[in-house]
Amino acid sequence: MTKVNHATLSVEGNLISKINAGYVVYFGVKVGDTKEKAKKCADKLMKLRIFHDENDKLNLKLDKEKHEILVVSQFTLYGDASNNNRPSFTNAADPKLANELYLYFIELLKNEGYSVKTGVFGAHMIIDAQYVGPFNLIYEI
Repeated sequence: MTKVNHATLSVEGNLISKINAGYVVYFGVKVGDTKEKAKKCADKLMKLRIFHDENDKLNLKLDKEKHEILVVSQFTLYGDASNNNRPSFTNAADPKLANELYLYFIELLKNEGYSVKTGVFGAHMIIDAQYVGPFNLIYEI
């Protein structure tokens, strides 16, 4: 997850999604992941306090009125290059399960009232973002 001032996502030269301030979330699904894990990730994302308050402390969470979320499917998060120079993706989940959990994660956020934009599952995407900080977090269950 990356905190951004704004971000766009394009596929084959076509603008698919655009957000203003908020998060770009790279959502990867590995072998053994479940809906329960996807829900834990959504719950954590909604509770994270990584925006600055009036005292410049990281004390504020996503504001549904001010922030948006761009969720990007990202199987390459589970690429393993520890034994070779070319990554192995054997830890990435089957695409059918990965897409199911990706859509479920998005649904959970939308059901809570967040403005959520998406990429295109399995597509080659171009993401242009202005990072804040930069501030990046990896959250894995």
